[in-house]
Amino acid sequence: MDQQEVNEAEWANPDNWRGPKWAAVYFSQRDSRVWVPKRIPALGWTINFGQRGGVVWMFVLTLGVPLVVLGVCLLICLLR
Repeated sequence: MDQQEVNEAEWANPDNWRGPKWAAVYFSQRDSRVWVPKRIPALGWTINFGQRGGVVWMFVLTLGVPLVVLGVCLLICLLR
């Protein structure tokens, strides 16, 4: 079984998804992808929390983005 087949089998396994289908969180250490499609395609993609890269992305999205926005706001205030 190649890695693509492992990824597909892990993604299809309901045990790797937590929460309601529309807001499910994905966790699989065997799936090599960091970003995976949601179970409902119209909802886009989600992070694989079973991969270190997924945890890094969540950290960046939850802390990095607000810090950048705060920095830009401070810069604007200082330049006035």
